[in-house]
Amino acid sequence: MHTAHPSLVISYLLLRKLIGLLGCALPFVLAIGAWLISGMDVQPSISDYYHTVMRDMFVGILFAIAIFMLSYRGYEPADDRAGDIACISAIFVALFPVAPLNPTPAQEVLGTLHYISAAVFFLTLAYFSLVLFTKSDPTIPPTPRKIVRNRVYRICGWTIIACLALIVLVGNFASAPVKQLDPVFWLEALAIIAFGFSWLTKGEAILADQP
Repeated sequence: MHTAHPSLVISYLLLRKLIGLLGCALPFVLAIGAWLISGMDVQPSISDYYHTVMRDMFVGILFAIAIFMLSYRGYEPADDRAGDIACISAIFVALFPVAPLNPTPAQEVLGTLHYISAAVFFLTLAYFSLVLFTKSDPTIPPTPRKIVRNRVYRICGWTIIACLALIVLVGNFASAPVKQLDPVFWLEALAIIAFGFSWLTKGEAILADQP
C-alpha cells in the first residue's frame, strides 16, 4: 500500500461519498418519485421501476454509479478490478431490463441477463465491504475508529449477502400473500442501502478518524 497525495485522498473520499449517496438514494427516489408522479404503489422489485415513469431515473442512477465505479482506483489492483466489474455489471443491469408480465422470448433472455448482472453487482459490492474495505496497513496499528469501521463494513457486506439469499428464497418459495408485500423490493432496498452506508463510511462521511 502507498501514501496518496492529499488532493487525491480528498478526491477518493468525495468519490466514495458520491457512490454511497447514490446507493442510499436509489430505492427512495424510485418509490417516492413513482408515487408522486403517477400515484403508483411500491413495485415488486427495484428493477421493475424500469417499466414505470421512473425508467430514466433508474437507468441514470445506475449509469452514474457505474461511472463512479470505473473512476474509482484503490490502493491495490484488486480494488481496480472490483470497480471495473461493478461498473460493467451496473451498466448491464440498466441495459438489460427485467422481463415484464407476459414477456416475449427475447425479453425473457434479457431478463435472465439482468438477474445475472444484478447478482454479480451485489456480490461485488459485498466483496468491497467484506474484503477490500477491511484491509489496512499491517505496519500501522488500526485506530479505534478503523476497528469500528471494519465492523460496519462487515455488517454491510453480510447484509448484502443475506438479502441476496432471501431474495432467491422469496422468489422461488414464497406464497402469494407474502409476495403481495413486495418483499423483493424491500430486500433489494436494504441491500442497496447497506452498500451505500458502507461507501459513506469508507468516504469518512461516517466514523472518520479524529485529527
